[in-house]
Amino acid sequence: MLHLPVPELKSFIFEVFTHIGVPDEDARICGEVLIASDLKGIESHGIGRLKMYYDRIKQGIQSPVTKIDVIRDRYATAVWDGNHGMGHVVAYKAMQTAIDKARQYGLGCVAVRNSTHYGICGYYAEMATKQNMIGLTVTNARPSICPTHGVDPLLGTNPICFGAPTNLPYPFLYDAATSISQRGKIEQLAREEKPTPSGWAINKEGQPCTDTAQLLKDLVSQTAAMLPIGGTDELSGSHKGYGLATMVEILSAALQDGSYTNQLLGQDAGGKPAPYKLGHFFLAINIDFFIELDRFKAITTDICTQLQNSSLLPGSKRIWVAGEKEYENELKVKQFGVPIVPNLQKNIEQMQSELGLNQIKF
Repeated sequence: MLHLPVPELKSFIFEVFTHIGVPDEDARICGEVLIASDLKGIESHGIGRLKMYYDRIKQGIQSPVTKIDVIRDRYATAVWDGNHGMGHVVAYKAMQTAIDKARQYGLGCVAVRNSTHYGICGYYAEMATKQNMIGLTVTNARPSICPTHGVDPLLGTNPICFGAPTNLPYPFLYDAATSISQRGKIEQLAREEKPTPSGWAINKEGQPCTDTAQLLKDLVSQTAAMLPIGGTDELSGSHKGYGLATMVEILSAALQDGSYTNQLLGQDAGGKPAPYKLGHFFLAINIDFFIELDRFKAITTDICTQLQNSSLLPGSKRIWVAGEKEYENELKVKQFGVPIVPNLQKNIEQMQSELGLNQIKF
C-alpha cells in the first residue's frame, strides 16, 4: 500500500480547502482535524473524507465561509447556529468556548444547530484534556440506524466521545458511534472494495446487507439500515445502543431547537441536495473545581493501569484502554505516513486536476 508523509497531506488538504473558498485559518483547523483522524488510524474520517466536503461545497449545500450566530449566551452555557458552515470550524470554536467558560464557572457547555459534519469527536474532547479538563461531545448525523425491533433508518450513527486527562502518555479517550460500526467505515470498505460484515446492517426484510457499494446506495434511499450496538435483539443489548443513539439525538437537537431524524437527510422536499442541518453538543468540566488535578489524574491512571494489567482471556495477548491504540498508531503514521488505497488516490488525483494542484505526485 502507498503511504504519503503527513506534512505533504496537510499541505494538500489546506490547498484544497482554500481553493474552494475556505479562509486560511479555517482551512488550517479543518486540515488539523482530518489529519488527526489519519494519525489515530481512523481512516474513515481523515483524508478519505476530504472529497465529501469538497463535493458538498461545490453543490452549494455547505458554506466554505463559516458564519456563527450566537442565539443565547448565559454564564456557563451558549447556543449557536452554524449556518451550514464548516463543521470542524464550528466545533473547534464551540469547544474552545466551552473550555473558556469552564475556566470561569467550572463547567462550560455549548449546543449547536445547523452545522455540518465535524470529523472525529475525539479531536474536540482532546482539546479539553490538553487543558487538564474533562471533555465530552456528541453529534447527530444522517439517518442510518433503525430502532430496536424496527427497520427504518431514523437515527444517525450518533457518536459519543468522552476524554479525561491521565498521567499516561495519552488521555483516556472514548470515541465511538452508537451503531455497531460508523457509516464512514462502510465508505472506507467501499474504497477498499471489501464486503460489509454480516450483522452491521439489514434491509427492510431484516436480512443482512453485505454488498458494500449497494448498501451505501440503500442507506441513501432508506431501504437499508445500520444496526445499533447490540444488533437487532434486546437479548444482545440492542436496546442499549438504540437508547444511547436517541440520547445523542436529543442532546444534538432539543437544547438548540435544531433538526433531527429525517430532517437530516440532506434533501429538500423535491429530493434535491440540501444542507444537512446537523446538531452538536460540547461540554468541558474544570477538574480543579472538584478535586486537585494531581489526585484526579492519579485515580484515572490507576483505573486504566488496573484494567491493562488484569488477567487475559485465553488466546488474547493484551488489554488496551480507550485512546491507547490511537496513541500508538500516531507514532507509526508519523514515521511511515498515511496509507492511501487506490480509490482514495483517484479522489486525490481528481481534486488536484480540477483545482490545478500538484503537491502530491504518485
